[in-house]
Amino acid sequence: MTDTDGVLRKPYRALSIGIVSVVLLIAFEATAVGTAMPVAARELDGVSLYAFAFSGYFTTSLFGMVLSGQWADRRGPLGPVATGISLFAAGLLLSGTAGSMWLFIAGRAVQGLGGGLVIVGLYVIVSRAYPEHLRPSIMAAFAASWVVPSVVGPLIAGTVTEHLGWRWVFVGIPVLVAVPLALALPAIRRTASGPVDPDAPVAAFDRRRIRLALGISLGAGLLQYAGQDLRWLSLLPAAAGAAVLVPAVLGLLPKGTYRAARGLPSVVLLRGVAAGSFIAAESFVPLMLVTQRGLSPTMAGLSLAVGGATWALGSYVQARPGMEPYRSRLVALGMVLVAAAILAAPTVLIEAVPVWVVGVAWGFGCFGMGVVIASTSVLLLRLSAPADAGSNSAALQISDGLSNVVLLAAGGAAFAALGGGSVGGAAHGAGESAGSHPAAFVAVFLPMAAVALAGAWVGTRLHGGQVPEVSVTEEAGVRETPGVADVTAVALTDVRPDSVG
Repeated sequence: MTDTDGVLRKPYRALSIGIVSVVLLIAFEATAVGTAMPVAARELDGVSLYAFAFSGYFTTSLFGMVLSGQWADRRGPLGPVATGISLFAAGLLLSGTAGSMWLFIAGRAVQGLGGGLVIVGLYVIVSRAYPEHLRPSIMAAFAASWVVPSVVGPLIAGTVTEHLGWRWVFVGIPVLVAVPLALALPAIRRTASGPVDPDAPVAAFDRRRIRLALGISLGAGLLQYAGQDLRWLSLLPAAAGAAVLVPAVLGLLPKGTYRAARGLPSVVLLRGVAAGSFIAAESFVPLMLVTQRGLSPTMAGLSLAVGGATWALGSYVQARPGMEPYRSRLVALGMVLVAAAILAAPTVLIEAVPVWVVGVAWGFGCFGMGVVIASTSVLLLRLSAPADAGSNSAALQISDGLSNVVLLAAGGAAFAALGGGSVGGAAHGAGESAGSHPAAFVAVFLPMAAVALAGAWVGTRLHGGQVPEVSVTEEAGVRETPGVADVTAVALTDVRPDSVG
């Protein structure tokens, strides 16, 4: 019997189907929302706040991840998963019924908090409920759950948006929450509820880390708001955001991260550079195709559909044993592919360039991201002592999410400054309307391509740092079983960075 069969055996069947369904739902939501977002922003007269609708999710999810990790370690994963799914659904309903763009963004923020709680709780469940030899199979199922939604999500969401309206994309998804809840929660209660050691005293929450996580979320939110306001008075929230954000980041990321010190700091920095530049650019692709080239939401979403498969292919390629000696070169090549994809996307602003160029370019970019994201996970484990795996992996996730917020804020500010807020009035005829502002899109894509290219340089500095001491059992080829917090944070690194958005 294979390991894949093992996770579907009777003791694990309901749990496996339930938690994979949750991941599938999150993956479908991420691809569906990206397809419907351009239409929602135009109808709510909020295109100038377009980036905020994405970064609002990432901002609150940062806090949700830290809170969920501590909650699950102390009380078990049932609470954060149930609460997270409920908040996720409530956020979708709030956005789907919003009458203004700010209310829509508030719904996305609630959804992000729920997503952060859920995604961490799921991996705590894996660490507790499955024996070690079955964990790779359930993790593979999580990764595979992204492929199908990447292909069919844009088609379904686009069809619903065109025929029923964008609101149904948001209010319809919570109905699907009932299925994974019914399957997963009873199984979680049986197999993974409560603290690891019921007889041990429950440790208090680490208030310092929660304060730092709250500081990162608050600071990032203030910076994002200042970037969208574009008035002199916006310097005040920008300064306040930086004052809160910088100390929190320095307290949670490895020393030397900001200067790309060799080894672990560069691994953490690269994760942020790759995720932030790619997600910030990807968020504007559907809007560009809808408003500048007149594509329907369905076709705009499908232009990115091939990325799910090539991302998985990139992850598979880097995992081959023969690639190990060339990992640094492979990572640098991956970042070059990401930069090239971002640079190629705005060429469709030239009417003579066919729109399929975006789909092809994004396929190569997603391949590069698959290589880079998986490789940073591998290198993080290699460069972390067992006792530090949890905190280092949490730093990797913070770098990922924070860079999404900051670069989306920067891209959104540049977009709004060059008149991007008026593209909502563009005609469906390839940018012929007076409301068309192609320069606003160029101002987003070119800087993100430069950031991704800088990531290729950071990729040359992943080795050479201090290597952690290895225990006797690890030298013998047997890695000691990590704690719940370690498994939680490490496993998170194998998920797409936009998996919570």
